[in-house]
Amino acid sequence: MTEKTATVHWEGPGKKGQGQISTETAALKAYPYGFGSRFGDDRTGSNPEELLGAAHAACFTMAFSFACEKAGFATVSVDTRASVRLAQQGDGFLIDRIALTLSAKVPGLDEAQFQQLAAGAKQNCPLSKALASVPNITLSATLLD
Repeated sequence: MTEKTATVHWEGPGKKGQGQISTETAALKAYPYGFGSRFGDDRTGSNPEELLGAAHAACFTMAFSFACEKAGFATVSVDTRASVRLAQQGDGFLIDRIALTLSAKVPGLDEAQFQQLAAGAKQNCPLSKALASVPNITLSATLLD
């Protein structure tokens, strides 16, 4: 088993407060986030949805590569984009959609098996399982020549 840690420090009230996100690997170290980077156009910080998308894309991509390897195909390149939508619901918010977009170069793999492996990776990656409460997780997969 493995366990990873992230921490957040926040100062100030709601919309005017600022937070800092750090990870145990120091990939993020006191990285800023706040109301503006989450709901506005402030591009100097991150936000939980962006980080969730990055984590989901990373997990799915790795699961797809492992699935290809298990099926006897070596991935040359795999690129995934995850778009996470935060929608208002009543007085609060929820993540109502995650759209995964995959493009991959996998020599010798035909389209049908590619789609099957991609769908299986989407279903079985640990973050997809953890995000099962998201009402709509989609996948668009393109096999490159």
